[in-house]
Amino acid sequence: MKIRRNDLCPCGSGLKYKKCCLGKNGKANEDLEARYLKAHGIRLKKQKDIEGIRRAGKIILEIFDRMDSLLKPGLKTEAINTLVHEMTIARGATPAPLNYRGFPKSVCVSINEVICHGIPGERVLKDGDIVNVDLTPILDGYYADASRTYFAGSPGKDAEKIVSVARESLKRGMAAACPGNTVGDMGWAIQQYAEGEGCSVVREFVGHGVGFDFHEPPQVPHHGRKGQGVTLIPGMVFTIEPMINLGKKELRILDDNWTAVTLDGSLSAQFEQTILITEGGHESLTPFDL
Repeated sequence: MKIRRNDLCPCGSGLKYKKCCLGKNGKANEDLEARYLKAHGIRLKKQKDIEGIRRAGKIILEIFDRMDSLLKPGLKTEAINTLVHEMTIARGATPAPLNYRGFPKSVCVSINEVICHGIPGERVLKDGDIVNVDLTPILDGYYADASRTYFAGSPGKDAEKIVSVARESLKRGMAAACPGNTVGDMGWAIQQYAEGEGCSVVREFVGHGVGFDFHEPPQVPHHGRKGQGVTLIPGMVFTIEPMINLGKKELRILDDNWTAVTLDGSLSAQFEQTILITEGGHESLTPFDL
């Protein structure tokens, strides 16, 4: 899974790896960093940046732990927003979704047919609902981003299936996240699995670079072809967040201009983690069990 001597060099020079950056000193790494910024707008993260993102990610994990006991039938989604906001602020961080391009809340809460960007409010959770909670805190200028899908009460078979497929889709995408692979390799792995299970992959929303800002290059589609797209190199940090529908992939946006729902009313689920590409593979900076 590593870059081979005769592969094109990931720095974008157009030369083979053996005639370009292979075996060069630290200057080659500096050149690679500059080329990725110029060619793709990608800002590689250094160790201090990685530690900052990891600390922001720890806040996400602490909130997720609270969600395990909070999400029950009868709960209003506004209560989820209140908890997320208060826990984020108490840890010296800021909830990135709040007022982002006019989004009115501190967290996205997406239920059943809602694919993403659900706005918390007066909706009450019912037995069997599937509930995605999407968190992005900013701590000391660093962003981490992750989401989990939970069950409220006892799920039906369809709910169990779509959550299982969404969870495994993220695992398949993460398994393809290593140096020398491409963005397309991750999308291909997700698409092949999800569609093989009779589900569909949302196209309109994708993963993205994160860390210095809420959304950075590169975009990370959850469908694609092997070998296509940007080559992954150490220091890249991005989200993988496949949105998987039980029915067809098409969607519509509600009148609030945020909430995306499946066009056919089918269930949708999502899991997301912030991923760092390392020398030997990848590391999740928001590591929860899948």
